[in-house]
Amino acid sequence: MARLYSPSHTPVLPGRFALKRLAGSLLLAGGIVASQGIMADTLKLAIMGEPASLDPQQISGTWENDVVGDLFEGLVTEAADGERIPGAAESWQISDDGKTYTFTLREDGKWSDGEPVTAEDFVYALKRIMTPENASDYAYILYPIKNAKAINSGEAEPDTLGVRAVDDHTLEITLERPTPYFLDQLSHYTAYPLPKHVVEKYGKDWTDPGKMVSNGAFELSEWQPQTRIVALKNPEFHDAREVALDEVIYYPIEERNSALKRFRAGEIDIAREFPTQQYGWLKDNLPDATHVAPYLGIYYYVLNSRDGHATADPRVREALNLSIRRNIITDKILGTGEVPAYSFVPTGVNHYDIQEMAFKDMSMDERMQKARSLMEDAGYGPDNPLELTLRYNTSEDHKKVAIAAAAMWKPLGVKVNLLNAEVAVHYEDMRQGKFDVGRAGWIGDYNDAQNFLNLLESGVPNNYGAYSNKALDDDMQKAANTLDMKDREALMQDAERKALDDYAVLPIYYYVSRNLVNPKLSGWKNNIEDTHRSRWVSFSE
Repeated sequence: MARLYSPSHTPVLPGRFALKRLAGSLLLAGGIVASQGIMADTLKLAIMGEPASLDPQQISGTWENDVVGDLFEGLVTEAADGERIPGAAESWQISDDGKTYTFTLREDGKWSDGEPVTAEDFVYALKRIMTPENASDYAYILYPIKNAKAINSGEAEPDTLGVRAVDDHTLEITLERPTPYFLDQLSHYTAYPLPKHVVEKYGKDWTDPGKMVSNGAFELSEWQPQTRIVALKNPEFHDAREVALDEVIYYPIEERNSALKRFRAGEIDIAREFPTQQYGWLKDNLPDATHVAPYLGIYYYVLNSRDGHATADPRVREALNLSIRRNIITDKILGTGEVPAYSFVPTGVNHYDIQEMAFKDMSMDERMQKARSLMEDAGYGPDNPLELTLRYNTSEDHKKVAIAAAAMWKPLGVKVNLLNAEVAVHYEDMRQGKFDVGRAGWIGDYNDAQNFLNLLESGVPNNYGAYSNKALDDDMQKAANTLDMKDREALMQDAERKALDDYAVLPIYYYVSRNLVNPKLSGWKNNIEDTHRSRWVSFSE
């Protein structure tokens, strides 16, 4: 029997929104509210950079997602707390083999110009993003779709993609294999629909103000590069009556201290980052506005497992892990809210309980004693010190962590040579294996443990240390073809346990999200993906 998803209830806004709902209705009915002088609610948002584009297929930054995610809505979308809920699709069915998804689109789904959102708009968008000429950085996220990878690689034609418009309101997507996290991926901006009638009319200029149409809660009104982007409430949005804001203004402010100053001056309501060195002051002086929360990311050191590197020896890898005082790094050296990490998968990931390194609860004395013994067994000591090259990409915080790690390894007789480079050079050197220990970080593209554990599978490009464990690979392959979520979780936990017991990597800390939020705002909820759509936000009465 196919599995069906259909919402059991429609979210109901609290009573304080009643006036706003009425105001919106009257405004749509003929501008009565405006004539009575009721103030519009405008959200002023500081994003951390100038968008390179507002085309969902041509972006790759979180700051771009802040804007584009307000303008567009995928088949599946995010609630205020990050939970996946129906978006442009009101329901869906999944075949028994987990490979065919049939989506029923909303009858009232419309573009901001009043044209209906159809299944063909999704087919058009999904084929377009896979076209090699489109050169989308994140096309790979949709590789689970049948023939997607082959098309994106130029080995197949776009018309062979596993997507089909059954009728205007029915979309069928066929996958290469069962992918339990596929619905999470469909909320990503790579899977947003595109207005075929507008894109084909205007070409690459379709995102210009006055030309762009969108299907989300807001529509583009103005874009002054390096100054501001203005979006207005979209009256054609299917849930427009429940959207409290009338306008959102996005200010690209890369300099975090500038964002903080403008927030304190009341010029912006939300700053999507703040200067980490100000965290202590903010906790003391603006506690109600300061939001620090677990984030879908891990900061870690790659340990080179290639032949010829001391870190290919599991005893050395374990000793290096044992001697890192993670709490010292997070609390004393950084002091900006990070959480010590003893797993590779961050805490709070959907459908997953993390596995942790066995030494987590050992005293530091016990850990150092064991670390010294392991190094002796591996042939290293005062008479034969171990020399390691530690690479990191240029950043003051990365430098601080590297210096701290070198100091923590010194009692083991380890001499560390520190090398830093700008980010592109750093990661190219990592890919080529020109390191013993290398700094890396990973922010999940989607909320699933597979997106992290995949980095430890043999032959994966981002497996910089070339770690290889057939038993882990087998677990991950089985998990990829397992539909039962509990069985799948158990397989991935077993894979993570194997990696941790083998000390495949050196996790240091989990990333956190940092935001400043006007305490007068309602509807903002911390969530692990740090995704916050303006449709859920309102000003308290």
